[in-house]
Amino acid sequence: MRTFGRTGALVAAALTLVVSGCGIRTTSVPVDAGAAPSRVPCSLTEDGATGAAVQGVPVRVFLVCGSQLEAVDRRSPLPEKAGGDPVRTATGLLAQLLAEPSESERQAGFTTAVRGPLAVSGGRQDDPAGTLRLSRQPEDLAPTALSQLVCTFAESSASAGGHTVLLGGPGAYPPKRYRCTTELRERPESAPPTAPVTAPATAPATG
Repeated sequence: MRTFGRTGALVAAALTLVVSGCGIRTTSVPVDAGAAPSRVPCSLTEDGATGAAVQGVPVRVFLVCGSQLEAVDRRSPLPEKAGGDPVRTATGLLAQLLAEPSESERQAGFTTAVRGPLAVSGGRQDDPAGTLRLSRQPEDLAPTALSQLVCTFAESSASAGGHTVLLGGPGAYPPKRYRCTTELRERPESAPPTAPVTAPATAPATG
């Protein structure tokens, strides 16, 4: 009996050395590493891209997915002739950004930071051509929401050209030319870059 007890103790000690040599710490407490991280697809099938709407004008809006801006194709109920009117186009795009993502968009990881109440109208008499004015100052919006608006407007027929959009607010401040860049789409929480605004030409004095 003594021989067996001594042999068992030696075997246990040897096993302890082997485990320690492998760098494995013994513990009597179960370890829960949590669930495996899931990857957000940020992509839609052709059917999912249109959501519930099956009729209307094809439009493209920028939604938030994976902390970035991703383009999503939708259909807007705007009349076909509205494509030539920047204000009507911007109004339809804004409505799309204010709407909650469809079920397929939510499953793919898409969200929107644009919140109402928010409206868009045309520029004033002394604004440069193509100016859009929001019912709130652009600087007062959440940075990600402003980035969504800038990229959605700048990549549509409501743009001011060169991936830019002229945006102002209800105040007396002049509009700014906001630019949609790759860096902004990758980091929408940052302030959208601006470019110089060309003042409208004044008519020569007569008399």
